[in-house]
Amino acid sequence: MEQEMSYYQDQVSNILANIRRVMIGKDQVTTLSLVAFLAEGHVLLEDVPGVGKTMLVRAMAKSLNCNFKRIQFTPDLLPSDVTGVSIYNPKELEFEFRSGPIFGDIVLADEINRTSPKTQSALLEAMEEMNVTVDGMTKSLEKPFFVMATQNPVDYEGTYPLPEAQLDRFLLKLRMGYPNEIDELEMLNRTDQSHPIEEIQAVMQKEELLAIQELIEKIYIDRTVKKYIIQIVTKTRSDDKVQLGASPRGSIALMKAAKAYAFVQNRDYVIPDDIKYLAPFVLAHRLILNPEAKYEGTTADRIIHDILTEVEVPITKEYSR
Repeated sequence: MEQEMSYYQDQVSNILANIRRVMIGKDQVTTLSLVAFLAEGHVLLEDVPGVGKTMLVRAMAKSLNCNFKRIQFTPDLLPSDVTGVSIYNPKELEFEFRSGPIFGDIVLADEINRTSPKTQSALLEAMEEMNVTVDGMTKSLEKPFFVMATQNPVDYEGTYPLPEAQLDRFLLKLRMGYPNEIDELEMLNRTDQSHPIEEIQAVMQKEELLAIQELIEKIYIDRTVKKYIIQIVTKTRSDDKVQLGASPRGSIALMKAAKAYAFVQNRDYVIPDDIKYLAPFVLAHRLILNPEAKYEGTTADRIIHDILTEVEVPITKEYSR
């Protein structure tokens, strides 16, 4: 068990190094995106166009040798454009199902907030249920299945902000940001002759990825750390600036993300610092602030920060088995 875990943890380090050949100066977003994938969750990446969101997903797909599909969301996109459609075959005298781009290992849902809520729901059903419904027939999705949805900031013209209940389906919400001058210069140097995305090779097969996902479920999390998660999430429900706090799904998401993050950090157990680090990415987008707090300029990130300051971090001699 220990040798197997050590081998796969080394493999994960190789994946991160591979992706960093393309993603310059974006170590946090790269690591957390992989954490979400290993935890069998999904990522919502909110940022302005042109900062490398698509390149991150492509680099991840090539590194893991996974089937990559891209959906460009537009105002006229239909749910069937995402899930697929049944077409009548006159030779066979029956309907044939032609799968849509949702049937991929890694799916980039680009600019998800530019399409209608009905089409957004088709994607989110697949994320939550691991299947799609077409013409009354249920089609199952195969593992691995990872969605990275990107959205432009909601103040951009022609966008449909995701409802809070649908935001809850994403394990993590991340922001990439502009590179600094040094990183942007390095980016120009690397892309001067050719793009590094064309040069990277797979360092892992899908079967190994599925084995890692199974191993992560066995990562140990002590009872005191679980109570720490519950205390943080409970605080979000009682904060006077919050209209609706994180649901139990938020507690489960934080635990799953912490297990995957511990694995990436070469541990077989979760520590409280994992929870403290991941809480803003897992919980902030699950909060609905009351109108007064929004008017005052309070943000969900600020509330999570204050809660983490208030809740006492558990201290014990050993968190491992």
